[in-house]
Amino acid sequence: MYLLGNLKLTGNDRKMKQESQFAPPLPYLDVADPGFSIRSAAVAAAREASWVARTNYGLAVLRYDDVQKMLRHPKLRQGSYRWPALNDVTGDFARWWESMLLSQEGDNHARLRRMANPAFSPKLITSLAPKFTELANMLIDDFAPKGKCDFIAEFTEPYATGVICELLGLPFERWRELADIAGDMGLALGVTFKKDLPTIEAATQRLFSYVEDLVAFRRANPKDDFIGMLINANEDKSQLSDQELMDMIVLAIFGGIDTTRNQLGLAMSTFIEHPDQWALLAEKPELARAAVEEVMRVRPTVTWVTREATEDFTYNDTLIEKGTTLHLFSQSATSDPRVFEDPSFDITAERKPHFGFGGGTHHCLGHFIARGDMTEALKLLAQRVKNPRFDGEVEWLPDSGNTGAIRMPIAFDPA
Repeated sequence: MYLLGNLKLTGNDRKMKQESQFAPPLPYLDVADPGFSIRSAAVAAAREASWVARTNYGLAVLRYDDVQKMLRHPKLRQGSYRWPALNDVTGDFARWWESMLLSQEGDNHARLRRMANPAFSPKLITSLAPKFTELANMLIDDFAPKGKCDFIAEFTEPYATGVICELLGLPFERWRELADIAGDMGLALGVTFKKDLPTIEAATQRLFSYVEDLVAFRRANPKDDFIGMLINANEDKSQLSDQELMDMIVLAIFGGIDTTRNQLGLAMSTFIEHPDQWALLAEKPELARAAVEEVMRVRPTVTWVTREATEDFTYNDTLIEKGTTLHLFSQSATSDPRVFEDPSFDITAERKPHFGFGGGTHHCLGHFIARGDMTEALKLLAQRVKNPRFDGEVEWLPDSGNTGAIRMPIAFDPA
C-alpha cells in the first residue's frame, strides 16, 4: 500500500524524503515552475503512469474517474483556502481569500451560500440574456469596422465586467477600473502569486475601498437587488456580519469578471485553432451552449480545483493522510483517453461533464450566469466576426492555476 502524507517540506530534502516513501516512486510535476503547462507531455505521461502525481503543493489527481470521485469524497474539504499559506503569503488578499464563501465549510458555508443564491437563479439569468446580447453588440460595433482588435481589452474585459455591473446594479462607466482591479487580483490564482503580491495587495485594497463606498451609497439609496438583499441581511449581524457583507460583494465582482474574461479569451483562441468549428457555430448558433461546454472541457481557465483530507482514508489502495492537499487536474481529467476516446475539440460531440465549475458542495455558485453570458457572446461573435486569426503575439498567463490571455490581437473579416 502506498502512503501519501502531508507534503510540506520544500526543496531537495522534501523530494528525497518523498522518493523514499514510494515504491515505485510516483510521477513528480514541478507545478511551481512558471513554465509548467497543464497541457504538457509531462502531465500526459504522469497520467498514464498513475492516477496521482506528487507536486510542490501536494498531490495532483490526473484521471477523470478519480477527479469525479474526489470532488464529492466525504473525507475531503475545499482546499483552496490554503493557497496563500502554500505560497507563504499573508496580507489583505490572504485574509479575504481564507474567510470568504468559497473557503468555508459546513453550516457556515451553507449560510453564506443561501445569501448569494437568489442573485444567480436560472430564471434571473434567462431574463438577462437580451442585456448580454445588447452589450456584446455594442462592443463589437466599436471594433468591427477595423477588422481587428485586442480581443481581451476590447471585448472580453468590458463584456465580463459589464455583465457583473448589470447583475449587481453597478454603473457600467466604471468597468475599466473594475476590470483592471480584477485582473491584478487574479494574479493571486496563478503560480507567480508571491512574486506578484504587491500588485495583488494594491488591487485588493482598491476593490474593498470601492465596495465600502458602494455599500454606504446603497444604504442611503436602497434598491431591491442582490446588494440590497445583502445589506438588509446585514441588519442582523448574526445572519451576515459587516465583514461578510464586504467579502461577499468583493467575491461577486472579482469572481464574475476574472473567470469569464479569461474563459472567453480561451474560447476565441481555441476556435482560431479550429476554424471549421467556428464556421459551424456561425451556421448553427443553437450550438453555442454546447460550444461553451466543449471549450471548458479542452481549455478551462480553472485548470485545477483543490481539496484537503479532513482525516486519514484509503483510496485506490493508497493511504491518504489527514491534511494532505490534493489538486484535481480538471484539464488532464477531461482529456483522459480512458473516458474520451477522441478528446479532440468538437462542439457537436456528446461528452461526459467537464469540471470547469468544480463539483459537489462547492460547485461554482455563478455557473448559470457564466454559461448564459458566454453562450450569448459566442453566438453573436460567430455571426459577426468571420475567419478570426491571430494578428500578433498573444501574451499569456502561466498555463496552470487560473490561466488565460492578457493580450490577444486578432484580425477578422467583418460580417
